[in-house]
Amino acid sequence: MATLNISMPDEMRAFIEARVSTGEYQTASDYLRDLIRHDREETERLLVEGLESGTARPLDMTILKKKAQTILKQEKAL
Repeated sequence: MATLNISMPDEMRAFIEARVSTGEYQTASDYLRDLIRHDREETERLLVEGLESGTARPLDMTILKKKAQTILKQEKAL
């Protein structure tokens, strides 16, 4: 297993230590590995969702601007 040294603000370190003190994680390394695992799963889920969403089309900024203006007008009318 590889070792990675990281720097972080004291408040982040305190937060990690608090999570470990609850007993849910045995060490800071366990907590960080769990965060990375969850992030990796979420990234993979989003990639699959994107692939399954259909064929990509070029972005038409004119249409996008018109949709944005319509939404703004609707929100102002509320």
